[in-house]
Amino acid sequence: MADLHTRGAATGAGDRSRPRAVLPALCATQITSWGILYYAFPVLNPQITADSGWSTGATTAAFSLALVVSGLAGIQVGRIIDRRGPRTAMTAGSTAGVLSLVIVALAPNLPVFFAGWLLGGFAMAATFYQPAFAALTRWWAPDHVRALTVVTLAGGLASTVFAPLTAALADHLSWRETNLVLATILATVTIPTHAIALKAPWPQAAPSPVDTAESPRVVARSRPFLMLTIAFTLSAFAMYAVVITLVPLLLERGYTTAQAAWALGLGGAGQTLGRTLYAPLARRTGTTARTTTLIALGALTTAALAVTPGPYSLVIAVSIAAGMVRGNLTLLQATAVTDRWGTQHYGRLSARLSAPAMTASALAPFAAAALAAILGGYPELFGVLAGLAAASAIVATATSVRGRE
Repeated sequence: MADLHTRGAATGAGDRSRPRAVLPALCATQITSWGILYYAFPVLNPQITADSGWSTGATTAAFSLALVVSGLAGIQVGRIIDRRGPRTAMTAGSTAGVLSLVIVALAPNLPVFFAGWLLGGFAMAATFYQPAFAALTRWWAPDHVRALTVVTLAGGLASTVFAPLTAALADHLSWRETNLVLATILATVTIPTHAIALKAPWPQAAPSPVDTAESPRVVARSRPFLMLTIAFTLSAFAMYAVVITLVPLLLERGYTTAQAAWALGLGGAGQTLGRTLYAPLARRTGTTARTTTLIALGALTTAALAVTPGPYSLVIAVSIAAGMVRGNLTLLQATAVTDRWGTQHYGRLSARLSAPAMTASALAPFAAAALAAILGGYPELFGVLAGLAAASAIVATATSVRGRE
């Protein structure tokens, strides 16, 4: 039993029946929700600032506010899902997302634009990975790693589908009209899908082992949980800062914009590849060892980017390797609670675990740009980020739970 929970890699079908529509439904809604509520904004933002006269810093701050709100609101969403299941929360989140885009599209001034993204943060909290992970972890346990892998592979297609689609719409429509079209797509795909496909009975969580059956409040105050939260927060900051600043790093080293964009895009492909490798990795490693190793690999690939000016083929190889690590880290966080404390309070505990990391990722673009200026360049920034990731790997060594290793 301890080995099963530690490794989190059971692949059997389990005894409980699973609603067949849930997994394909969540794949479709994750692609659509991430694509429209997250990836469309950076495509449209240059047009938004040019048309409205609002500064790039102000519009980006509104979007970052949504990410921060998402992390904080996710704690309450997790509580609701633990008690009642995902249908109500995710359907309401889809509705809120549609309304937020309409408000953003019709915003006559910056305060209303901020209000639209404030509502968008609540929508993200109820529609992005965390609620989907909570649903799959309860319905699919103990084979949840396979289901989580499938839905994150689908989610990885969000930028591939919606970044070009958003750009194509923006070539023919204003940014306001484009947001209204995207709101219509979001409403058409996600609201009925969440309302219909997630109506299956919500099963009781599998009982936790006696030694880990504490209340979620006790778990959240425990040393392993606090150390895990710190490790994931530091790692998330470093990871998102690397993604945001990879293009400036390569431009500073003399590469063209197209070359830098390809390096970033192929890193995304590596992320998808990495997610396919998580299940076999989980079968062969213990929880703490896996956590420490993956975060340390993130530090190593970041350091490699800091000290690798070329040739270009080597830069591409390192970017792909970094993407593979990021893909594994997504699933590592998705399974961290189940591997240590079981599924009973997954929604609440996972949301508590991810809220600081979400906040760190929201602040990373601004902080990274400021640090690069202070440090004198992007290679120096990547060196600091590698050190930060290495520190988070050290913290991760203190995240084991007695009886689960």
